[in-house]
Amino acid sequence: MAKFELTMPKMGESIIEATILSWTKGIGDEIEAEETVLEIATDKVDSEVPSPVEGKLLEKRFNEGDVVPVGEVIAIIETESAGADSAPTNGVPAEVEVAAAEVPYVPAGQPAVATAERVATGEPRFYSPLVLNIAKEESIGMAELETVPGTGRGGRVTKKDILSYVKTRGSQPAAPVAPAAKTKAPAKPAAPKPAAPITYNHSGNIEIVEMDRMRKIIAQNMVQSKHTSAHVTSFVEADVTNVFQWRKKNKDEFQKKYGEKLTFTPIFLQAVAKALVEHPGINVSIDGDNILYKKDINVGIAVALPNDNLIVPVIRNADRLNLAGLAAAVNDLAARARINKLKPAELDGGTYTLSNVGTFGNVMGTPIIMQPQVAILAVGAIRKIPAVIETPSGDMIGIRQKMFLSHSYDHRVVDGALGGRFVKRVADILEAWDLNADV
Repeated sequence: MAKFELTMPKMGESIIEATILSWTKGIGDEIEAEETVLEIATDKVDSEVPSPVEGKLLEKRFNEGDVVPVGEVIAIIETESAGADSAPTNGVPAEVEVAAAEVPYVPAGQPAVATAERVATGEPRFYSPLVLNIAKEESIGMAELETVPGTGRGGRVTKKDILSYVKTRGSQPAAPVAPAAKTKAPAKPAAPKPAAPITYNHSGNIEIVEMDRMRKIIAQNMVQSKHTSAHVTSFVEADVTNVFQWRKKNKDEFQKKYGEKLTFTPIFLQAVAKALVEHPGINVSIDGDNILYKKDINVGIAVALPNDNLIVPVIRNADRLNLAGLAAAVNDLAARARINKLKPAELDGGTYTLSNVGTFGNVMGTPIIMQPQVAILAVGAIRKIPAVIETPSGDMIGIRQKMFLSHSYDHRVVDGALGGRFVKRVADILEAWDLNADV
């Protein structure tokens, strides 16, 4: 007999912990290889953790509701294999592969030290994006955050630590922090505790339903984006008659040739990817006073779920895919998103986002930027409208297929000239679509 250590899987570069939603196996249950052992949730997506080995569940290290760091042992599985206790990763599917080394919760090459010691020696303390978001929502400044006791590895502050601190904040004295040996400027005072939330007196026939976890995350992310970016939106109307007619003429042949349904979304995606190559100033993010130019073009596509929530899987290197590849990627990600089968890594690393609001019959919209991106495009419904058509023999009125493109961008780094040129270029690419192009 041998014991296999099942660890919290690696789920993307920005995800360092996950919450255990439920155990699908109990102590003593037999487990087949690739069978789900537990369900977990991150701030991006819910996921299942399968067992790489066949055996019997011997031990659970954590309970439902616990927040567990990536790489932490969460269960022990007894296997029939002989040999020393180990947690091999060879042969484990990519979605559950765990890095062999410990997750670096402190900068590489720096020892983990306690809070007071870290401040005294000038060592930086690592905070996960989730902890920083909670601190921001609760108006906890960095000076105050440094006083929060951490129970994670190396004194790291976990989600449970920050939430526990928020509950008792104000009723207990702050933890002592040794004075810093070297400081460039006086420490800023902690932000004041926010006022109590406004309560409303509701009347009439109502039903009160608490937001589900995903809706709470969406709400937090949208508010954070509006607080972070200076949103401005430019609108362009595009004549997509050629696109409409070409798709209508070729969609059946396309599906027969590639085995994929051809919607308008991959066509729009192709135009967006081409425009991003030509406008690298849109494919960026902001880090303090620095602009980070992204060399990869990873476009997120907004997908509406059956419960009316929204999720944004990412198509990586969209500029390197042809129309068939884009259609396959869009169809696959959208289908798995609607049945909650996306991998956390498939929601990470987006550099730009496309939202097809025309799917719901909307003419246009003013989308909110997905942080840390700086722009997002909403494409509206395609409509038949009368339009002026210029011909060599003079102008005439005709029926054309037209749509609006709504481009929201962060005015901190993208001015109107660049934001406007980009969306106009997307429209130009669509209007120049070759009606006689081969499938």
